Amino acid sequence: DLDAFEANMAQVHAAIASRGKRIRAHVKAHKTTAIALRQIAAGAHSICCQKASEAEVFVDAGIEDVLITNQIVGSVKCARVARMARRARVGVCVDHLLQVRQMGEAAQAAGSCVQILIEVDIGHGRCGVTTAEQVVALALAIAAFPDHLALDGIHAFRGSAQHMRLPDERRAAVAAAVEQLRGLIRALNDAGFACPVVTGGGTGTYLLEALSDLYTEVQPGSYVLMDVDYAANTLDAQAPVLRHALTVLCSVISERPQHAVLDGGLKTFAVDQGLPRALAPGWRVKSLSDEHTIIVADAGTAPLGLGSRVQLLPGHCDPTVNLHDWIVAVRDGVVQETWAVDARGALF
Repeated sequence: DLDAFEANMAQVHAAIASRGKRIRAHVKAHKTTAIALRQIAAGAHSICCQKASEAEVFVDAGIEDVLITNQIVGSVKCARVARMARRARVGVCVDHLLQVRQMGEAAQAAGSCVQILIEVDIGHGRCGVTTAEQVVALALAIAAFPDHLALDGIHAFRGSAQHMRLPDERRAAVAAAVEQLRGLIRALNDAGFACPVVTGGGTGTYLLEALSDLYTEVQPGSYVLMDVDYAANTLDAQAPVLRHALTVLCSVISERPQHAVLDGGLKTFAVDQGLPRALAPGWRVKSLSDEHTIIVADAGTAPLGLGSRVQLLPGHCDPTVNLHDWIVAVRDGVVQETWAVDARGALF
C-alpha cells in the first residue's frame, strides 16, 4: 500500500531528523533497492544491511554509503568487502581482533579503506564487546592499518528491545544502553580516539535513540512495511502510529462452512514472531503448513467463495519478504509499480 508506505516513511524520518539525528535505513527489512532509493530520496542519510553479498546489491544500485551491521570473518568475505570499498563508503562491525586483522589485510590488498564500527553488546546477548579494555584494544588494532581501516565509531543495537511491549520497558533499556556507552566512549577518548558515530536503534525504539544525547544516527527498518508483531507494541505518547503497508495476497482454494484453505503457507509467511492475520472480517488464521493456510470463522459468518482473494498481514515482515521475488506497489487498489526483491537470498 503506497499511501501507508509513504506515510510511515515521512513520519519516522521527520521524527528522527527533527531531533538532529541521521537516518540509516535498515534494508534487511525489505531487501529491495527500489525501496532503499526511495528512503534516501525521502531523507535517509544512508542505509545498512546484514551481509556482504546484500551490500553488493545496493552498491550496484548506486547507493554510496552502506554499513554492514554484522561481523565479517574469513579472507574471501573480507576481500569482497574490501573490493566493494573501492566503489562506495562501506563499513563493517567488529568485536574481535582477528576480524580487524583480516579486514585490514584485505583492504591493504585491495587498495581501499573500510570504515569500522566497534560493536558493543548493550543487552541483546548476541555480538559485541562489553568492557572498556576490549573497546580500546580494538581501536588500537584498527589504528595499525591507518590507510586502510578507519574507526568510525560504535555500533550499539539491542534487537530484543524493539519488541518490548511497554514504553517504560523500552525507555529503560535505551537509558541503560546510553549510560553503558557513555563510559565506553569516555575510555576511547581517554586513549586518544574520537568516536564520531554512535549508531543503532530500530523501529521499536527509534524515537528513544533520536531523543538521546549520544546516538548520532538511527537504524529503523520495518517501519516502512510494518507487521503484526510490531503493531502489538504499545506506543510512546510522542511516537506516530504507523500503518500496515505490507500484505500478502492469497486465494481461497477450498472451503466448507466456517473453514477456508488459502494457497499460501510456510513457504509464503515467516511465523517466527507469530501467525499472519487475515484481513477478512470474522475470519482468523488457525494454522499453516508448507503450501496452505487454514482460516476459520464463527458460525453464521458468510463464506468467502472459491477463488476469492484474502489479504494477510505477516507476523514478521523481514523474513516474509525474503520468501518472495516481487513487491507489488498499489495505490487505491490500482497497481502502480512492481519492485524486485533483488537482494533476496543474498546471505553470504
